[in-house]
Amino acid sequence: MVERVSRSHPECSKPTVCGPWASPLKFFESPNMPPRLGNPDLGLGVGLRTVHFNHILSEWPAVDWFEIISENFLNSQGRPRYVLDQIAERYPIVMHGVSLSIGSTDPLNFEYLKKLALLARQVQARWISDHVCWTGVAGRNTHDLLPVPLNEESLAHMVERVRVVQSVLERPLVLENPSSYLTFADSTMPEWEFLSQLADQANCGLLLDVNNVYVSSVNHDFDPVEYIERVPHDRVVQYHLAGHTNCGTHCIDTHDGAVIDAVWELYERARRLTGGVSTLLEWDANIPEFPVVHAEVQKAKQFFDASTSLKAPGRSSASGTAESLPSSRGPWPARGAVSNPLAFIVAGDA
Repeated sequence: MVERVSRSHPECSKPTVCGPWASPLKFFESPNMPPRLGNPDLGLGVGLRTVHFNHILSEWPAVDWFEIISENFLNSQGRPRYVLDQIAERYPIVMHGVSLSIGSTDPLNFEYLKKLALLARQVQARWISDHVCWTGVAGRNTHDLLPVPLNEESLAHMVERVRVVQSVLERPLVLENPSSYLTFADSTMPEWEFLSQLADQANCGLLLDVNNVYVSSVNHDFDPVEYIERVPHDRVVQYHLAGHTNCGTHCIDTHDGAVIDAVWELYERARRLTGGVSTLLEWDANIPEFPVVHAEVQKAKQFFDASTSLKAPGRSSASGTAESLPSSRGPWPARGAVSNPLAFIVAGDA
């Protein structure tokens, strides 16, 4: 059942969330979470970008849904908001944020959360997502998605903050694995395990960015296939796909081109494990015309017929025996030492 918003609820004077999130606290405490937290598979979507506004309003393309960057519309009442309102009347909208800073030690910004909740009601957002990261400290915003130490202390800190955010938003939060370029010496678990425990303890959803898995696997020398196999597949609400820049010794998540074959192969494997999940293409630099972006995400259709035919290692099949995944087709990045991945950024070329 898709979350809807009643703009004139007879029993209250403000918009009311109806559907599976109508009783949010009860929903968060439920031990039997439905796949995707009860969210629908919206199909194939693209990120809403200003360069495509005129094309969308004139052509109303046959795209399944749009994802917006939440911060671009929180304080806007000009043309961007007018365009968004027009689009929201015709397409499902998902909100994707970059300023929640769920991993920061700064207090949560409740004014920001209230604005998120209001915008979500106004555009009938299907869900709200952000990143497993921190973006600033001491009141300063770095405008970057910074990695967190992957240990029990960070986990407990973030679980509590996610619970508070979900109470304010009155809906489950969906969190994305970011790309990263350094790790912490005091991390005690792989990222997939951190995400699994976070989703389980906070009862939130996951946005699995397949390109980020690939980028981070190159930068930190881990197996991207194991990552895909080990995340909790029933918690995956959405996928991200994107292009990146391979710098030889490391990769940068630039969102400036087409999806490479190795990322498509990871997506195919993930989709076999999760079944149908809303899939979105991000293209944020060197953005081509809308039909090019739309055609790129449409490539995902080739993997639809193969969905749900695999099980992760160690998970029982219907017969009670454990099944293992076939080996990957690759090609995967060569394993070995990776030179300082921050050199590309420090040099000022990013």
